[in-house]
Amino acid sequence: MLNIADTLHRWCREARPFALATVVTVRGSAPLPVGTSVAVGDEGDTVGSISGGCVEGAVHELCRQVLHDRGAPQRVSFSYSDDDAFAVGLTCGGELDVLVQRIDPTTRPHLGDALAEVVHGRPAAVAQVVDGPDDFLGSTLGVFGDDQSAHGRVDGGPADRAVADRARALLRAGRTARTDIGGTGEGCPEHLSVLVHVAAARPRMLIFGAVDFAAALSRAGRFLAYRVTVCDARPVFATPARFPHADEVVVDWPHRYLERTEVDERTAVCVLTHDAKFDIPLLRLALDLPVAYVGAMGSRRTHDERLRLLREQGVTDDDLARLRSPIGLDLGARTPEETAVSITAEIIAEAHQGTGRPLTRTTGPIHRAPTATS
Repeated sequence: MLNIADTLHRWCREARPFALATVVTVRGSAPLPVGTSVAVGDEGDTVGSISGGCVEGAVHELCRQVLHDRGAPQRVSFSYSDDDAFAVGLTCGGELDVLVQRIDPTTRPHLGDALAEVVHGRPAAVAQVVDGPDDFLGSTLGVFGDDQSAHGRVDGGPADRAVADRARALLRAGRTARTDIGGTGEGCPEHLSVLVHVAAARPRMLIFGAVDFAAALSRAGRFLAYRVTVCDARPVFATPARFPHADEVVVDWPHRYLERTEVDERTAVCVLTHDAKFDIPLLRLALDLPVAYVGAMGSRRTHDERLRLLREQGVTDDDLARLRSPIGLDLGARTPEETAVSITAEIIAEAHQGTGRPLTRTTGPIHRAPTATS
């Protein structure tokens, strides 16, 4: 749903009813992930896509039907078969489950408020019940604001608390995911499957070393929607003019800056300094933090010496196993720009448990399903 937040926010402000079709399950290969939505307004205008063109016609007709008939939410599956693949266009071999529901913004003011947070670049999550008893199906609850307060209603009781807690956890993790709640007789008595749409603050990319490779990497990181910081202890090199794509340029000793800055499990730490007096205290600290990625540039010889010095500083083999050094995937990169692609490719592979191998040499689904949260 958040892929079309701008338009949905405008329709909510205008109190225009609309039909919302959301991908709630993906099996096999599919072009767009869980949480992607298409919407049809009360005047027939359409925004978004759920399949890159595969099943749009069929979904559009379902949306119009639910919108004008004021019907209950519907779940529909699209899958490949010899008989109907080209009829619906889902020729990629995957399967989609789609929830189609009518939204009246006047009865769900919290949805418009949550979308406003997203449009203005503030963190927010919208939890949508996508499976469970009919009375719950399609219910939405938003979590946003400085206090991450809950707005909306699932059952007005234990389900609200359980859904809000799970939405807050996924908002902190910065990822959209489907999660199962309740049904155990404790807390929420009903078993619900909830899709939590998350618009989190941008993840951070911390680049240490104000070198040409850092300039290229900051540009690539910005393209991938990271909030990029370049840090170096040398003020003559660490200047905004040299790194126009960075969100901030900091003059400080790298380990001292890392000690006082905020990181989380999505943060990428890229050490490009090539200097042991900077690298060792910085990496010792970085490898002890709950960040997503720690990589360090250097030759094989530099890497071996780096490991020796880190062991002398008490860094364990388990922590050293997290270190990506030499940094990046083996793409044959030579220029700063090629090296930036190599590094960001490794960060992406690390985030999604990719192999880094050519797809022509792998088998099975191209897109891995996200890890479920329970």
